[in-house]
Parts: sequence; structure tokens; C-alpha cells
Amino acid sequence: MNTTKQTALITGASKGFGFAIAEKLAKRGWNLIINARNAKQLLKAQRALEKYTEVIAISGDVRDEIHLLQFAERLEENRWKLDLVINNASTLGLSPQPMLLDYDIEVIHQIFHTNIIAPLSLLQKLEPFLSPEAKIINMSSDAATNAYENWGGYGASKAGLDHLSAILAKENPQLKVYSFDPGDMRTDMHQAAFPEEDISDRPLPEEVAVPSVFELIEGQYESGRYEAGKIPITL
Repeated sequence: MNTTKQTALITGASKGFGFAIAEKLAKRGWNLIINARNAKQLLKAQRALEKYTEVIAISGDVRDEIHLLQFAERLEENRWKLDLVINNASTLGLSPQPMLLDYDIEVIHQIFHTNIIAPLSLLQKLEPFLSPEAKIINMSSDAATNAYENWGGYGASKAGLDHLSAILAKENPQLKVYSFDPGDMRTDMHQAAFPEEDISDRPLPEEVAVPSVFELIEGQYESGRYEAGKIPITL
């Protein structure tokens, strides 16, 4: 067991943007802990990533506190420290997305739990395993900073996550805490956001968003909010 390699934990890593990040990290030799709700898809991702590195895959919903405790348990078993945590797991909510006054409040609870509460709860459980200069990347959206009609549930949750990230950075200056807006991408989640549209003109995650997030991972940027395509790419 290699305990000297860098280690990353990525939620929502079975496909799309999360998997693209995991794959690039794996090819660079990082140990990985990955999560997704769909166990079959997660196993497929694990098998693909194990060609390059050691991978621990734990399927489950990030809203489940018992599931979150499993990450700490496996870290302790493997004597791994985390150099990077990426809170990528998110939920859009309903599709098509309704206006706020028509939104089912139970679904709003699910959105806020998945997109704000679960990332914080996970970080609380991971704190003993964070390396001294660990980086935390919380996935944001342009809907966090722009008031788009019909995006109230998702947008408000991401705005809350942005603010949480900023406060977390103030309270933990030894860490680097980033909110990262990946922009439009050709993913299942983006298609669900625009169910009647052809999104084939959107870039794949590895074309813009992944190079940008790797600038944060491997560069020396201060804590803050960053957008894909607006970070100088030097890697």
C-alpha cells in the first residue's frame, strides 16, 4: 500500500465532469476515493480508473450520513491523508425546472441538502484526514451569481455553497478553498437542465472545464471563486 502518493476524494465521479477529473488525476498517479449514487456506473468507473492507480469506490447518496462516515472509515483503514476534496455531487432538482412559487418544497429540501448541507457534512467528517495544505473545490455554477428564471432552487443552493466556501476559507486559512464554475458542458446534467434543447455545441468537460480546474489543483491560487475559461492555463 502506497501512503506517500497524493490522494483525492471526488463525489459524483462515475461520469461526466467528475469522472473526467478522476481520470486525469488517476493518470497522474493520485490515489482516489470516488462516490456516486448509481453503484453499477460507479463500478464501471472504478474499473476504468484502476488501470492507472489505486481506487476506493463507495456508492451511496451524499445526503446519507452513514454513507459519509464510510469515507472517513476507509481513509483510516488505508492510512491515507487527503490532499484534495472535490464536492462535485449535485442535484438539479426537477426537470423542466419550475418557478419558485410552484416548486415542491420537498424537492427544494433535497436540492439544498445535496448541494449545501452534504458538502459541509462531508468536510466535517474528513477534517482529521486533511493534509496541512489540502485543497477543497466546491462545484458552483453561473446560476449562483445570475438570477435566471426557473433556476431558483438550484441557483440559490449554489449561491449558498459559494458563500459557505468563502467563510470556510476565512476560518481555515491554512487550506485553499475554491468555488469553481465549470460553465456549460455537454453532460447528462446539463441536458436535464435543457430537456428540449440540442446541447451538442457545448464543450465536453475535458475541453475547457477540466484544464481550468487542474490549474487550481496544481497551481498556486488564493482561495476564492473561479470560472472555467477565465483562469490562465499554464499546465
